[in-house]
Amino acid sequence: MPTYDGAETTLETVECEKDVGVNIDSKLKFDKHIQTQVNKANQLVGLIRRSFRYLDDKSFCLLFKALVRPHLEYASSVWSPYKKKDIESVENVQRRATKMLPNLKDLSYEESLKLLKLPTLRYRRLRGDMIETYKILNNIYDERASSGIFTLSSGSTTRGHSLKLVKNRSRLDLKQYYFTNRVVEVWNSFPETIVTAKNIQKKTR
Repeated sequence: MPTYDGAETTLETVECEKDVGVNIDSKLKFDKHIQTQVNKANQLVGLIRRSFRYLDDKSFCLLFKALVRPHLEYASSVWSPYKKKDIESVENVQRRATKMLPNLKDLSYEESLKLLKLPTLRYRRLRGDMIETYKILNNIYDERASSGIFTLSSGSTTRGHSLKLVKNRSRLDLKQYYFTNRVVEVWNSFPETIVTAKNIQKKTR
């Protein structure tokens, strides 16, 4: 019988396990987690629709940001979708939700977001990735947990800023979309003033 932490315990093989609110499947594709969160978010959109006879733009934004969007963003750096169907599945929650507003029913999704001053959820995930990268590289997290996640470029002829990252090669397509790989190109494209900003709230011209 195998042992675990000194106690005789049989470890069960499972296809999916929930840890800190994220459903992690055996292939690290996060299909179940994405579908679960999309279903929860859609249920809350339906609850808002049934609970409010009339919504103006301001009330809609407050409710969507507080009740719906967190389900589609929590720990997204871990499970961020890379398949087109999953990206659209997540985005469609916000797309359908905007149609609750009478003044937006005949507008395109892009036009609706512009009037509501809301970004796409895809953009929000990218922004979240960049914030996480900034925090890791600037040692905002405990170094015992964040040390070694990224490799800084050491080439003397490398163009770009002083915190340029090295992108690891991978034989598997799936690994290309891991957090540590997918953020590299965007992060490396930033100017020095962004990556060395004193804090994430600092605005640059």
